[in-house]
Amino acid sequence: MLDANSQKDKNLDVTLDRTPASNPRMVSAVLDHGQLDRMDEDAIQIERFLKGDVRAFDGLYSKYYDRVFAIARGVLLDAEEAADTVQEIFTLVHRNLYKFDKRAKFSTWLFRIAVNRSIQDSRKRRRRPLTVELKEIAQFACPPGKTNDPRVHVALSKMRPEDRALILLYYWEDMSLQEIAESLSTNVNATKTRLYRAREKFREKFEEEAQ
Repeated sequence: MLDANSQKDKNLDVTLDRTPASNPRMVSAVLDHGQLDRMDEDAIQIERFLKGDVRAFDGLYSKYYDRVFAIARGVLLDAEEAADTVQEIFTLVHRNLYKFDKRAKFSTWLFRIAVNRSIQDSRKRRRRPLTVELKEIAQFACPPGKTNDPRVHVALSKMRPEDRALILLYYWEDMSLQEIAESLSTNVNATKTRLYRAREKFREKFEEEAQ
């Protein structure tokens, strides 16, 4: 399941064989326009919000709620607490959106806040005994369809929230090492090292459950 040599980044091959070669400027304009639409969708919403359109933030909230909830749920292992944390995350984003560097990618900034806030909330619970039942862990530790092995979920529940977040982002959110590094405000090499250690800790916890 957790293969260190897994290829995470998928190459995207684009062919333009059927495009009229006689009009390269048109081809470039079409491609650039498509990229601009994709790149600037969040930026447009942010700009509208900063100019007073409060509904623009609703668009960002709706677009990213599920992914932010998945991060919080994976770290906290509790749906109700994850829902509360998500509201805290979007409150922070709403309050600090004017500080957002528009040269950066909004989703990276948002996921950084989501991971950090989820870890902080998980640490607050650290000294409390884990009262989540095995069935609930199986439901909330991993997204549906990933694995049904209860040992996986229990092993994750015994890991530090920081390590659990790395496993979650890399394997279940399918984020690249570069994206994770940006979300955690670190570099790719440090992320590789941390992910390797998190995998080893997972392996240790999993083998304990397998005995």
